[in-house]
Amino acid sequence: MGITRRKFTLEFKTEAAHRVIDTGRSVVEVAAELSVVDSSLARWVRDERRRLETLSGGSDEPLTAAERAELSRLRRQVAEQDKDLAFLGKAAAYFASNPPKQRDLR
Repeated sequence: MGITRRKFTLEFKTEAAHRVIDTGRSVVEVAAELSVVDSSLARWVRDERRRLETLSGGSDEPLTAAERAELSRLRRQVAEQDKDLAFLGKAAAYFASNPPKQRDLR
């Protein structure tokens, strides 16, 4: 059998990237600590640095721990709301394709 691929949440990737960015430790060292492939962690760090640069408008100040926590909370909230909207869209499509019969309206 093949090896199953591990999937990591966005929050885990962000926190792992910040272990490298905030502490100045090497990607290889943090990857070994987290039992993650170093090329994956390097990609997460690169993506997070780009994201931070875009958010800060080129400023070299990283986000504080409180800001990162709020950002993670807001991302989870947006993801949950996206799921709710998808469900409501499916429900609306169902009811639009199956209108109630005349006798059901009384």
